[in-house]
Amino acid sequence: MTIGYAAAHDLLDAFAGARTAHDGDAFTALFTPDAELALDPFATPLAGHNDLRAYLLAAAGAERWYDLAIERHWVSGDTVLAAWHASWTRPADGAKVRQAGFLSAEVGGDGRIVRLRLWTVTRE
Repeated sequence: MTIGYAAAHDLLDAFAGARTAHDGDAFTALFTPDAELALDPFATPLAGHNDLRAYLLAAAGAERWYDLAIERHWVSGDTVLAAWHASWTRPADGAKVRQAGFLSAEVGGDGRIVRLRLWTVTRE
C-alpha cells in the first residue's frame, strides 16, 4: 500500500493526540494487532497491543503535562517519516524534560501502523 501525504498527516495527528492524552484505546487503534514499536533502535521492540498499552501506562505515570509536536513529515511508499519534539514534567522531582527525535512508521494495507521506530535525544 502507498500512503498519501494527507493520510500520513492525519495518522501522525491521531498518534500525537493519543500519545499526548495517554489514551490507550485511541493509541492501540492506530496499530495492527501484531505491530512493533521500537523505542530504541538497539533494543527489542515492543510487540502487540498489550505491550503498547503497558508502555503508554508507564509513560502516563512518568509524565505530567506531556506535549508532542510533529514538526514535519515525508512519505515514501508505505513509510511515513517525521521529525518531532516533546516535553513534559517529571512528577517525581518536577524536572522539565525535553526530547527531540525522528520516527519511521511503516503502514499496512489497512492504513494502520505495522512497525514504528523512534530515534530520540533527551535533555533535562
